[in-house]
Amino acid sequence: MLSVLYEDNHLLVVNKPPGLPTMGVAEHKPSLLAEAREYIRQKYQKPGNVYLGVVSRLDAPVTGVLLIARTSKAASRLTEAFRTRAVDKTYLALVAGHPSPDQGELEHYLRKDERHRKMHTTTETAEGAQLARLHYQVLAEQRDTSLVQVTLLTGRKHQIRVQFAKQGHPIVGDRKYGSTMPFAQGIALHSYRLRFTHPVQKEPMEISAPLPEWWPPLPDCL
Repeated sequence: MLSVLYEDNHLLVVNKPPGLPTMGVAEHKPSLLAEAREYIRQKYQKPGNVYLGVVSRLDAPVTGVLLIARTSKAASRLTEAFRTRAVDKTYLALVAGHPSPDQGELEHYLRKDERHRKMHTTTETAEGAQLARLHYQVLAEQRDTSLVQVTLLTGRKHQIRVQFAKQGHPIVGDRKYGSTMPFAQGIALHSYRLRFTHPVQKEPMEISAPLPEWWPPLPDCL
C-alpha cells in the first residue's frame, strides 16, 4: 500500500519502500509510479490515464522521500529546481567502518558501466565522465558501522553508493558496490528529507520520512 507523506492538487510525496523500482520497468512489472497512478485513480475516481511526473528517482533498494508532480506545470518547475540545485536532498546512510574525517566533501568523476549495470569512478577526461559531489557528516559510530548524514551537491546515478564504496565505506547491505555486511531489507540508504519551494504556491516545503523499522537501533541524534 502506498505510504503518502504529503498530497495536494499539485504534488504527491511518498515514502518509497525497498525493492520497488521508481519507474522504467516493463508495463507488467510493479513500480512506484504504477502504484501512485493507481492510488490517484482510485481515490479521485479518475478514468483513463492519470498524469504523474517523477521529478527525481530513488534506486530500487533505497527507501524514503520521493517527490512526484501531479500536473505538467508542477513537473516542469520542479525539474528545473532539481537541475539548478534549488532542492535540498538529505539522506541517512549506515556505512561500514568509520569515515575520517568525520565530516567533509567527497568529489569523484563517475561513468556508467553498461555491461555490469552499475557506475564506477573514472578520470575527469574520460568519455562520459560526470562530476559527483556530496557533503557528509558522521552522526554516530558503532563498533563496525557509522551513521552518516549526506547532502547531495549533484544528482548522479548511484552517487552515494559509489562514492562511499570508493572511500572504503560501502553502504551496509549494498553487495553491488562491495558490502559484505547483511541488511534486513534493501540497503541502509534512506532519503530522509527534502526541502524545496512549492512549484505553484511558492511556499517553502520540508518533508521527512522516518527511518524504516528494520534499521538497527540508533542513538537519538536526528
